[in-house]
Amino acid sequence: MIDWAELTDEIAAFVLSACCAGCDAPGTLLCGDCRRALSAEPVLSTSPNGMPITAAFPFEGVGARCIRRVKEDGETLLAHPLGAALADAAASSISDHPDALLVPVPTGRAAFRRRGYRVPELLMRRAGLAPTRLLRAVRRTEDQRDLDVDERRRNVARSMRARHARGDEEVLIFDDVVTTGSTLDEGARALRAAGFRVCGAVALAATPRHRKL
Repeated sequence: MIDWAELTDEIAAFVLSACCAGCDAPGTLLCGDCRRALSAEPVLSTSPNGMPITAAFPFEGVGARCIRRVKEDGETLLAHPLGAALADAAASSISDHPDALLVPVPTGRAAFRRRGYRVPELLMRRAGLAPTRLLRAVRRTEDQRDLDVDERRRNVARSMRARHARGDEEVLIFDDVVTTGSTLDEGARALRAAGFRVCGAVALAATPRHRKL
């Protein structure tokens, strides 16, 4: 039986002279060992405001390298195996809230212009999920990579706005990588202000310092 995912990767590797995103092995976008390393190993945590968060795996090793290739190098074919891990991580939350709208964290205009796609939405679609674009960014924020928890909270405060609910609607928020959870908390604030009931959040990866021991 033909494995179409692997066949697609091999064709792309031939055309692009690619190397494995996880280990740099030549001739493939993702080798078998690294593909298996992307299996979901759910990381459970909470945001600073106490919202439950489920991530598919820690942001380290093969998973981190693949996400960087999607975000920084435009290797969108990697969104297929990453999306499979996201689907596994989201399954329990969606089962508990089957009518919830699945809302991605908004992508800033500069990031969208640079990439040409919105990473959380791309991953959700590859996971077989239907994103509902309720949140939008209303001001620019600084790069958060070197900010601590309090600085991140201040950086994203009041940076999002949501469309108003049409009833007593539940939502689950989605992001690609969660570090402190401040961005997810800001999304939750904006959604609650618009009348939605936020049930939790799902991310593809969580940085190790965000893991709940």
